[in-house]
Amino acid sequence: MQQQNGKIMKGIRNTLLIVVVSLISLNVVSQNSNTFKPIEIYKSKDLIVTRIAENSFLHTSFKQTNDFGNVPCNGLIVRNSNEVIIFDTPTNDKSSEELIKWIRDMLHCKINAIIPTHFHDDCLGGLKAFHENEIPSFAYFRTIELAKENSYVVPKNGFTDSLILKIGNEKIIAKFLGEGHTKDNIVGYFPSENVMFGGCLIKELNASKGYLGDANVADWSGTVRKVKNEFLNVKIVVPGHGKYGNGNLLDYTIKLFNTRAFGENQLNKMNNTQSYFKISIMTTLIKI
Repeated sequence: MQQQNGKIMKGIRNTLLIVVVSLISLNVVSQNSNTFKPIEIYKSKDLIVTRIAENSFLHTSFKQTNDFGNVPCNGLIVRNSNEVIIFDTPTNDKSSEELIKWIRDMLHCKINAIIPTHFHDDCLGGLKAFHENEIPSFAYFRTIELAKENSYVVPKNGFTDSLILKIGNEKIIAKFLGEGHTKDNIVGYFPSENVMFGGCLIKELNASKGYLGDANVADWSGTVRKVKNEFLNVKIVVPGHGKYGNGNLLDYTIKLFNTRAFGENQLNKMNNTQSYFKISIMTTLIKI
């Protein structure tokens, strides 16, 4: 009887061991399947394309500026069922033609839409090339107004507040949540992979404030807080310039443009300056 019980217990232990090993193996496989290593899949003098998720691609072109040198400018391509939608054009028509050709020849995809995320030329500088290739363009209505005011190529289809477009069996969302870098900056979102294109509203980690000529600095942090609350499941965040990352970019941008913190910092600087002058005066009097 004892021998029989021993065999039963041994059988139970072996079964439990097999179950535990199987669960560990499944967990490892799951973790590996969720880990995507970015890879640069195209590079020329004017254009770089990096795959950052299974169906999301970062495109980077370059803009020569007086204040910041030759600036890399990001855009996003998202794909489903041999269709793509692009957020922001490359910086000029030449680089845009190059990107369009690469998508058609290498991804073998139809381009459903181009969506500039604000009116600056690092977002719509290559829009003419898309129009010449009969690719529909969509933009927030203020972007269209500002493009007209500045004599830029004008997006052909406008929207207020938000836009949802189909891409294969999935969708993208483009939404205005407030002013920041400009009066018209929107963000793009690809729910299928929880990828956000923040454009110039969002800064890479440790970035400076950058160009503020058309900015609403007072509202900037509040706008990004709204973005963060709107897209709670975001995993990848692509800024308009610099390295992409995760939700930490949103937190960094909020902190960078926090007007209260900025005001306190300025006050501390003023106090330190006043203290320095007081010490200098006292030192001079002592010498006298």
